Amino acid sequence: MQLAIDTSTEIASIALFSEGKVQAELTWHSQMNQTAELLPNVVHLLKQAKIQVEDINAIIIAKGPGSFNGLRVGMSTAKGLALALDIPLVGISTLEAEAFQHAHTGRPVCPIFNAGRGEIYTALYQMRRGRWHKLAEEHLTTAEKLCSQISKRTIFCGDIPPPVAHLLVERLGRRAAILTGAANLRRAGFLAELGWYRLSRGEFDEAATLQPLYLRRPSITLSKKNLLRS
Repeated sequence: MQLAIDTSTEIASIALFSEGKVQAELTWHSQMNQTAELLPNVVHLLKQAKIQVEDINAIIIAKGPGSFNGLRVGMSTAKGLALALDIPLVGISTLEAEAFQHAHTGRPVCPIFNAGRGEIYTALYQMRRGRWHKLAEEHLTTAEKLCSQISKRTIFCGDIPPPVAHLLVERLGRRAAILTGAANLRRAGFLAELGWYRLSRGEFDEAATLQPLYLRRPSITLSKKNLLRS
């Protein structure tokens, strides 16, 4: 039984996964209160599924990008559980987990998160002949630069700021399929499935060295001089 944890953004999600299937899942709007909500919700999910914590044999964590506090809470909890239970830990890009929900379409999938300061976090993925491919690495960019790189009809998902969504439609027209509503809700079950694939290949991360994928240093570490330049 694997436990997947995603506290990368205001939408938090956890899931229990076993033998290729989601056994239980909980997704909620945390309003960045993951510190107080995460562990009680993990305990609740275990009780609902009638599973003991000792039954968990791996932890899968969404490693970012995302909010500094959300990633810190999720990563520290995941590491603590992995070390306490002496089980493997697998880190998965939050952007990849966001995109994987739409792999079945066969189209390029471009997840977008708001990075602030007029920038976005993004990447590009696609399912080709039954295999999941990363076409562009996770990176920090602007909506204008992203538009210049899209040449075919692409699915856009994630925490897309309204001005960015407007620009995508204006610049790309029919090449932009922007998901909204329930279809755009990131769920830990898909994160768990990606982690399960890695575990099935014997791949995992070291709890002592795995770090969140920030792509940009937290603003509290930047000097005032650098902040003015950014």
